[in-house]
Amino acid sequence: MSPRRAAVLGSPIAHSLSPVLHRAAYAELGLTDWRYDRFEVDEAALPGFVEAMDPEQWAGLSLTMPLKRAIVPLLDEITPTAASVEAVNTLVLEPDGRRLGDNTDIPGMVAALAERGVTSVPAAAVLGAGATASSALAALARICSGEVAVYVRSQERAAQMREWGERLGVAVRTAPWSEAAAALTAPLVVNTTPAGAADHLAAAVPAAPGTLFDVLYHPWPTPLAAAWTAHGGPVTSGLDLLVHQAALQVVLHTTRTPSLATMRAAAESALPV
Repeated sequence: MSPRRAAVLGSPIAHSLSPVLHRAAYAELGLTDWRYDRFEVDEAALPGFVEAMDPEQWAGLSLTMPLKRAIVPLLDEITPTAASVEAVNTLVLEPDGRRLGDNTDIPGMVAALAERGVTSVPAAAVLGAGATASSALAALARICSGEVAVYVRSQERAAQMREWGERLGVAVRTAPWSEAAAALTAPLVVNTTPAGAADHLAAAVPAAPGTLFDVLYHPWPTPLAAAWTAHGGPVTSGLDLLVHQAALQVVLHTTRTPSLATMRAAAESALPV
């Protein structure tokens, strides 16, 4: 395979673990002449960066905030998965220069849960209503057969999540954030809130909890994840999601399947102590 390159774009981007994950995958796959870089690119600079990519050199991009929606008008095609949440985190640059947009966050979340033995649930709860919550709903559309309760801070966010539920074919019930402790009795709880927002819920973890998917990964464990584990409940972390979605990006860019264990070990070693 000829030398190629890929990169992650976003703003801010200095914290991204994507270079660590992808470079570890390239090394393990023997793709020693492949490059993976990191570039600080905002919405204004994105079109120029994409236009300058040479398909003879570039395999594609990883995209993080605030570019997941800004990239869409610059693409020739997007997959149904990406279209379902109007967000693209992966650009594949084809040899003829066509730009294909995909979203590996959704299948990455499904795969991370499956790795922990969760392949179907009768109901679920989501904490938060941001962009990650819409991806969580899209993932739950694949594995949840019943209602998803979403706990939000505003009526506006509640309406948005109900709209996403209708679009994704998920039965969504919204509830105020003040009642978030009730979420913890669900068979699967997905916490999509920023660091610290759900810490107070640690005291409300039930004696026999279901599964927690906490999308945070540093610092780890979060108070909620620590309390969950102490009560014997299985926990999937944001690092699991990060590894799985990055592995799927490697497949899209290289057509080769990397070792999850190798990528996870690289990510863990790169995290601050």
